[in-house]
Amino acid sequence: MTIARKRPFGQNYAFVVAGVTFFVLLVSAAVRSSPGVLMLPLEEAFGWGRDTISLAAAIGIFLFGLSGPFAAALMDRIGLRRTLVSALLIMSASTAASLMMSEPWHLVLTWGVISGLATGSAATVLGATIVNRWFKTNRGLMMGLMSASTATGTLVFLPVLAALAQYGGWQPVVITVSIAAAVMAPIVYLLVPERPISIGQRRFGATEDEPLPQAPKGNFVVATLRTLLDAARTRTFWLLFGTFFICGFTTNGLVGTHLIAYCGDMGIPEVQAAGLLALMGIFDLLGTTFSGWLTDRFDPRKLLVVYYGIRGLSLFFLPYSGFSGWTLTIFAIFYGLDWIATVPPTLRLTNEAFGDRNGPMVFGWIVAGHQVGAAFAALFGGVMRQWQGDYALAFLIAGITGLIAAGMAISINSAKDETLKACPVAA
Repeated sequence: MTIARKRPFGQNYAFVVAGVTFFVLLVSAAVRSSPGVLMLPLEEAFGWGRDTISLAAAIGIFLFGLSGPFAAALMDRIGLRRTLVSALLIMSASTAASLMMSEPWHLVLTWGVISGLATGSAATVLGATIVNRWFKTNRGLMMGLMSASTATGTLVFLPVLAALAQYGGWQPVVITVSIAAAVMAPIVYLLVPERPISIGQRRFGATEDEPLPQAPKGNFVVATLRTLLDAARTRTFWLLFGTFFICGFTTNGLVGTHLIAYCGDMGIPEVQAAGLLALMGIFDLLGTTFSGWLTDRFDPRKLLVVYYGIRGLSLFFLPYSGFSGWTLTIFAIFYGLDWIATVPPTLRLTNEAFGDRNGPMVFGWIVAGHQVGAAFAALFGGVMRQWQGDYALAFLIAGITGLIAAGMAISINSAKDETLKACPVAA
């Protein structure tokens, strides 16, 4: 590897890289959450049913998750910067191409297939890779901040996108997110080196030089699948995969995709409903960052029990809330506090079980489980709305799954030793 010139700030340059990554994740989250804003405008403009629009959203969410582990392997193979710049440019091009759509399959192709693959390469697994490469200490806190970028993406973009959709239709929404993705590509190229050693630095918190990891040889697709097969032999992997499946089902799959439409059914204007998501984003920014701090200090399994339990109870509450201003505020606070709070403890458990070398790739597969759950929930919510005429039953079922995940999280404790024995090369 060619050694680049030294950057300013010394070891603290890790925080520059983390800051750029934060904004990349923010833009990726905005692109991925845009179908929730576009649902009503597209329904009005094209006459497409919510089940049709939900299908495109579900495919995008599914591929968003499925591409994660392959993106992690690709970052090792061809480089993080090259992978990330390519993903941002594809993200921008695919969303811009949807301006010419006239048929449902155009929506599925642009916002589902292509956008899903691109955003998945600039998502949670990216945060895990950056934290592992650039930080020796404070990993939980930094992963909390990375995860909180999803909430901040909601906070910054959704009210703006909802206002654009309400007053200008769906096209301004598409143009805005396309430009945002394009702007980030040169910033990443200029400011994000491959690793600390590339600029003559150590990881933040490291007290001695570390050897440069050898780039993996062979086909990266085969390596990614082999990692999955090795991890899948362990009970810990399936417990983490299962709880994260439910995490996706109960967050961006159902709430992120359908809450604005649910509020619309209850007579709440789109901009006000987006403001509710923004309020949730504020509390998620606080909750997820605090969750990272807690993860550095307490048993992550117990944290997951609390997070999933609160989420399940919050989802039970919503259909009976009456959708008044103060009850929705209560929901936004309690649900928002742990929207993405599950990520730091889940990543810590993954790294403990599978090691720093394989951890990001295994975590990519666990995130894939998250997005499979989210994709199922996005489609499930649309189908339930068409069948039942409202979303109440869908949200109650999601509440039940949250409580199930809390019970599963308790069981992760007994699986740690077995995982470490099953994957000795990763430890």
